[in-house]
Amino acid sequence: MRDLPPREAHRRDRGGTQVSNETTAELGAAGQGTAGPVAAGRIAAAPISWGVCEVPGWGHQMEPGRVLAEMRALGIGATEFGPDGFLPADPRDRSALLAFHGLAPVGGFVPLVLHDPDRDPVPELARALDAFGDPGATVVLAAVTGLDGYDERPVLDAGNWAALFRNLDRAAALAAERGHRAALHPHVGTVVERREEVDRVLAGSDVPLCLDTGHLLIGGTDPLELARSAAARISHVHLKDVDAALAEGVQAGRATYTDAVRAGIYRPLGQGDIDIAGIVASLEGAGYGGWYVLEQDTILESEPAPDAGPRRDVSTSLAFLGRTP
Repeated sequence: MRDLPPREAHRRDRGGTQVSNETTAELGAAGQGTAGPVAAGRIAAAPISWGVCEVPGWGHQMEPGRVLAEMRALGIGATEFGPDGFLPADPRDRSALLAFHGLAPVGGFVPLVLHDPDRDPVPELARALDAFGDPGATVVLAAVTGLDGYDERPVLDAGNWAALFRNLDRAAALAAERGHRAALHPHVGTVVERREEVDRVLAGSDVPLCLDTGHLLIGGTDPLELARSAAARISHVHLKDVDAALAEGVQAGRATYTDAVRAGIYRPLGQGDIDIAGIVASLEGAGYGGWYVLEQDTILESEPAPDAGPRRDVSTSLAFLGRTP
């Protein structure tokens, strides 16, 4: 794994998301301060931070009512949709539920098999887009393997790569027809995980990227370097912090991705080994104007007690962003 550059202070001046008095008290009690300029306007949540995941057997799945209410109580004003079945499939019902909780829709994660020349991903993508509702969302594409979970993946041949590029173009075109934006998410356990695979996509396709700081680092890419070198291709951001020692174990094959998540590979922002502040500063300096989605994949064994559980880690991440002006 590459050594990451040291964290560096940076300054940013933006207004935005209001943090509730309840959240301010909660963060202050944790000794973390309050969310400030960075946690404003363009900060969104994701249900995976509450353990809600598409992988069978991932762990206890919290109900949407509690997850959405906790997002809003933390002062977050927008969210990704989460896995298929978490929110209503009817776009009107979905929009109404989000509006009830004071949350704007950001878009959603759509895992598709894109590398198989004998498999057409368009019907599956079209069904996913049917639930997206109003135009303007981001379709976060993951080029999955077709297997359950993210612990195994194939090696692509030339035909697979050609199919991947062709299907990325088709997916982006379909999303655009519906008024949405597609972005490819390099992701552990998919066919685009490692730096050489990310570079191949950048060279062979025009599709934008979702910069997921955690998955990139686990896959061997310095996310700060990529944020600097490929800023023009980045249209969506997932902010994760990572325990680099656990990430190295996944890279070396000593642990599966799922085991590493259970062991706490994802840390609240500021408590891991990624230069989150430097990444945000670099993107802002390059003119990035999209969402910063707080993601800290977690696996729950049971329903958390009231005022406990994943919301505390999200609170800590918001507080870190508040100290990153």
